[in-house]
Amino acid sequence: MNRMWRADLAWAGFILGVSVLFGLVQQWPLARHAWQGELDPLLSQMRDQRRAEQFQGVKTVNLTQAYALFQQGSLFIDSRPADEFAELHVPKSLNITPDMVEAGMAEKVAGLARDREIVVYCGQVSCDLALKVAEKLQALGFTRVTAYIGGFRAWDEAGYPADTGK
Repeated sequence: MNRMWRADLAWAGFILGVSVLFGLVQQWPLARHAWQGELDPLLSQMRDQRRAEQFQGVKTVNLTQAYALFQQGSLFIDSRPADEFAELHVPKSLNITPDMVEAGMAEKVAGLARDREIVVYCGQVSCDLALKVAEKLQALGFTRVTAYIGGFRAWDEAGYPADTGK
């Protein structure tokens, strides 16, 4: 019985070793970048390329540009979930998630001029919700929609105005 247990353990170790080796071979470029401490910039570059392809028609702005648009009175739309919006958000912003756009958000955008300057944001730089909502607003006929891809976290850390409640 003891020999069977050892044989099973040896086979399990062999299979685990082969799996790790196979994984490293398959993902060698990522593993190499991780060992060299270059994984974050590579993943950021890959995310930017994917976004450029997936959201071709959506204009984006950085934190400084978003704040300038805020000062000019642009309408801000927070694409984060309602609980995050209620906790803290850009003052006077509307909370419209991608699900709301899908479900038909007529009550949220009714009466808004289709040429009004709109800035859509989400939680952080790795979030695509702002891009998704901006793309859907454009499909509804809004012509001046921009996605701020830095995220609310960067906005808040910069000390820009924030509000609680709805």
